Amino acid sequence: MRHPLVKKKKTAGKNRGCLKALLLLLLAALLLAWVGGELFFNVGSNLVAVAVRESKQALSLRTRKGEWQSVSRVSVAEINQALVERHREPGLSWATLKVRREAGFLGGLTQTLFGAEVHVITIAPESFEFMTTYRSKFAGTTAAERMKSENLWFSITANFRDPKGKPLGWVWHDGVQVNAAFPEWSGCFFVKAGRPYFGPKSLVEAVPGPIEEGTQGYPSVMKNHTVFSYVDQKPDAFYDGSKITYRSLAGMKKDGTIVFILSGDGGVMNVSEVTEIARKLDLQHATLLDGGRALQYSVRTEDGPWHFSAFNTILPFKHRWLEQQQSPVFIGVRRRPPEVIAVPTNR
Repeated sequence: MRHPLVKKKKTAGKNRGCLKALLLLLLAALLLAWVGGELFFNVGSNLVAVAVRESKQALSLRTRKGEWQSVSRVSVAEINQALVERHREPGLSWATLKVRREAGFLGGLTQTLFGAEVHVITIAPESFEFMTTYRSKFAGTTAAERMKSENLWFSITANFRDPKGKPLGWVWHDGVQVNAAFPEWSGCFFVKAGRPYFGPKSLVEAVPGPIEEGTQGYPSVMKNHTVFSYVDQKPDAFYDGSKITYRSLAGMKKDGTIVFILSGDGGVMNVSEVTEIARKLDLQHATLLDGGRALQYSVRTEDGPWHFSAFNTILPFKHRWLEQQQSPVFIGVRRRPPEVIAVPTNR
């Protein structure tokens, strides 16, 4: 007959084993949930976005010396030196600014854990051609899908969509207008004579020739290095410039170089802040593109494509808090084919 103490020890050992197995299963489930959340909903980035969205403090960036300075006070030289290069090839570069915002203990903790960054992508039109890209009947699509379908080097969400998912604003492709204008939208992207332009709608009339590719954007924020006064105005039915959210700005320098300034993981901004970065990077004209949860873009690198999406682009949820963020129209950038020079042959 077994001693009762031996039975108790065996029972206690089994209980400890079961508890350990349950803890391991719980940890595995939490890890799986986190990986899924990161993959489909960009959870780390959105935790930062939620933690800082009510902050009244200005966005700061980390200088080359490791100091944090507000975007409004940092010098032109300092902001250029702060850019951390991630990829470069002929005609295209991709760099990152490390940013943060004072937002109390929780905001500071989430930014320390997950970080926050803004991306700057610079493209030379001499090496790349720009276009609008979309599926038949403006069916929802993604930056990654557009990149793969069109063999692009860069793709990004273009203009806003209406509640039914169709583009909101004019769209041109292959010299044909394929969607009607939206009068309130003040910015645009267009291509004339093979050259891309980003900025206010007034550029369309200023540049001679027919539109070959294009979309409307909103709002335009800068013309001839001058920031429009409404950037700091109070919100209205179409505009909420003070909101801290994912932003996407596209502009051009005086020499025609195209620059995109884009929220990366945790790098949420208001309109004034993204515009100030653009001004100090010497953009002549600029407009915002679609942002918020809809923001997504893809960059081709030597290691393969890199994709950013602010929120879920894959899972077909219908609930407004989780709904799939696919857009009807994207801007695509493709490397120009090499110029063929005919060499006369001797007969």
